Amino acid sequence: MITLKRILVATDFSEASDAALVYGRELARTFHATLHLVHVGTPVSSVVYGTEGYAASIPELQEELDESARKQMDELLLDNDPTPLPAKRVLLNAVSPAAAVVNYAAAEHIDLIVTGTHGRGAVAHLLMGSVAERIVRTAPCPVLTVRHPEHEFVLPDALVAATAKV
Repeated sequence: MITLKRILVATDFSEASDAALVYGRELARTFHATLHLVHVGTPVSSVVYGTEGYAASIPELQEELDESARKQMDELLLDNDPTPLPAKRVLLNAVSPAAAVVNYAAAEHIDLIVTGTHGRGAVAHLLMGSVAERIVRTAPCPVLTVRHPEHEFVLPDALVAATAKV
C-alpha cells in the first residue's frame, strides 16, 4: 500500500511548475496529504557585485523579492474546494535550488516530490543542467517530474463527470 502524507511541489512560477502543482494538489487530495509548496529564490548577495553602495540595499532588496515570492505562492495555494488541502508555503533562498529542495525534503520527511521540467534541448541541458534532474538523482524519496505541455492525466471534475456518462 502506498502511503503519502507529505507531498512537496517545487515551483519556480513557470508553466511547468504550474502543471506540477496540478498533479501535486490532486495527489495530496487523493491521499489526504499535506502539500508543501516550495520556492527557492536566489540570494541577492550571491548575484550582486560592485561597490559598497549596493551593500546597504541588499537586505531591503532581498525582502522585496521574498515578499513578492510569498504573494505568488499564496495565489498558487488559493483553493476553491469546500475542504481546502492542508498546505505549507515554504520560501528558501539558496544558490542551488536542487540541493535546497532535496535538503528540505529530507528534513521534513517528504514522501513524494513533484517538480516540473522544461524539456530543454541537449545543448541547453549540457550548458545549464537541469534542476529536476539533480533533484531526481539526489532526492531521499520518489520524484514525479511533469513536463508541460504533455499528455495530461489530471482532468477537471466537470470533464471527468461528462466522460463517465458517455
